[in-house]
Amino acid sequence: MTSSSGKRLNKFISESGFCSRREADKLIEQNRVKINGKIPELGTKVQPGDQVEVDGKTIKPSAANKSDRTYIAYNKPIGIICSTESRVKGNIIDAIGHPQRIFPIGRLDKPSEGLIFLTSDGDIVNKILRAENAHDKEYIVTVDKPLSERFVERMSRGVPILGTVTKPCKVNIVSRFVFRIILTQGLNRQIRRMCEYLGYEVTKLKRTRIMSVELGNLKPGQWRNLSAKEMDEINRAVAGSTKTATSKNGTNPTQKKAKEAETKRPRRPTRAKESSRTPRPKSSPAPRAPKKTNRS
Repeated sequence: MTSSSGKRLNKFISESGFCSRREADKLIEQNRVKINGKIPELGTKVQPGDQVEVDGKTIKPSAANKSDRTYIAYNKPIGIICSTESRVKGNIIDAIGHPQRIFPIGRLDKPSEGLIFLTSDGDIVNKILRAENAHDKEYIVTVDKPLSERFVERMSRGVPILGTVTKPCKVNIVSRFVFRIILTQGLNRQIRRMCEYLGYEVTKLKRTRIMSVELGNLKPGQWRNLSAKEMDEINRAVAGSTKTATSKNGTNPTQKKAKEAETKRPRRPTRAKESSRTPRPKSSPAPRAPKKTNRS
């Protein structure tokens, strides 16, 4: 089962629509996945006829032509949380109530609103999210004080946050307190942190476009299926993308885990090296006192 044939386990799970490939890696690392009733070894591939389960639930293989996949655009209202956990109050899955198992591509903070994609196709998630692909995301942002040309210049050039400097981006002023920004990154709370660094506080943030897909007339809380034309454009845009998220050294999470396990393998105990210190010279015995003799 560990031969070169077959399909990678994380790919099999993500293509089924159960979760994204990144989430599949986590499930595998947590030993929550079984193949034919057994926890698989690292690198095991799924062969035709194998039964794959996650937490006891059977994962069915996806249709080869992706005809069973769902892709939707959703106008996330303020207060909805981009989580798939049912225990999280106000999670995005319960808010949409879609009949199929779907999950968000990326996220929007709870106090933010606007366009977000959701899908049952785990294979496309990381393709869209990878910053290296330079996929545009456009936002309309309102701040707490009047904007200036210096603000626009600094935001456009890049701002130091989270131990790095943000990539150059497009920024233009819409009105006294409102600006438009187009990012190709997705750092945690990026726009809010950038504004905060420059002394501004975001009071409203709305995403209006992802790649070629516009929010349009979708009202908060509404969703629609992405059209065939929109999906064609998205697939063309991500055609050359790496499917799996990678770290700076080029390894995906599962590969990184394997490498860490290898380096943590216990080593044989080594014999202690002999001390290089110069041995302390033995002290010579103290001279004996001469014996007393009786004089006659």
